[in-house]
Amino acid sequence: MAADIDLHLGRRLRRRRRLLGLTQQQLAVQVGIRFQQIQKYECGANRISAARLWRLAEALETSVAYFYDGLTEALDESTPAAAPREVFSRKETLDLIQAYYQLDERPRRRLLDLAKSLNADEAPA
Repeated sequence: MAADIDLHLGRRLRRRRRLLGLTQQQLAVQVGIRFQQIQKYECGANRISAARLWRLAEALETSVAYFYDGLTEALDESTPAAAPREVFSRKETLDLIQAYYQLDERPRRRLLDLAKSLNADEAPA
């Protein structure tokens, strides 16, 4: 179970880092460690200490609780809601989210309306 928690924290670390557009090197410099350590945290090979998690949360402008969000569902493999969460760990999803939030409000609304209409076109009649 501890390994599952380490994997979850690592995934959340990677997701937040990518959402902010930071490289492993940039995050490592902010926290005062080597980028290889960030790599090991992200893949769950190394555990993140409480003090280090606190510093990572500060560097990533989030709370420590962020890293534990969804942990219960992730540990319970039988929960159907756990599978869609993996969508957010894909690079293309993060790229899409970043591009979306770089748009002004009006183009964002138009893009969202377009995406919803495309989904409605595929729905069975």
